[in-house]
Amino acid sequence: MLREIRPAIVLLLALTAITGLAYPLAMTGIAGVLFPTQAQGSLIEKDGKVIGSALIGQEFKDDKYFHGRPSATVAPDPADSTKTVPTPYNAANSGGSNLGPTSKALADRLKEDVDKLKAENPNAAVPVDLVTTTGSGLDPHISPASAQFQVPRVAKTRGISEDSVKQIVAANTEGRLLGLIGEPRVNVLALNLALDKAAK
Repeated sequence: MLREIRPAIVLLLALTAITGLAYPLAMTGIAGVLFPTQAQGSLIEKDGKVIGSALIGQEFKDDKYFHGRPSATVAPDPADSTKTVPTPYNAANSGGSNLGPTSKALADRLKEDVDKLKAENPNAAVPVDLVTTTGSGLDPHISPASAQFQVPRVAKTRGISEDSVKQIVAANTEGRLLGLIGEPRVNVLALNLALDKAAK
């Protein structure tokens, strides 16, 4: 019986070593050599200090900055571990809200967000991605329409012309991959850094 089991055990150990250890280490090493920035998390630095990642959104509340999509990520409530509290862009707990189209909580939040945005820019239609969350809750991008919607507020708060802000948005708009894949998008952190740099 041991003769029949031994090959299975040897094969299990060999495949575990190859697929669970050797292959991941090799891919990590190759990625670190070929794509060093991406392999380290696509970190963005300012004045030698890491301030974020190009892959994970951040919450910007100040009116002088562009705001990203809402984030539905949560974390345990420090006061009561049986409950959760909103923690926008919590990379340790990626996920959506799981609220469906018939959810009153979702409908109330959407109405509140839409009303707030309409008050900010009453002459424009509210882009859907400014009020809806992504599946991960970590998306760092908004659509060009969402960036354009926020231009009047950002320009007014910073005391600069809307045309200047529009030029910065256009310069920070990424197109489709290879001209075909995906949609045009704007990385909110990169856009806000470009705004700060232009203000100097």
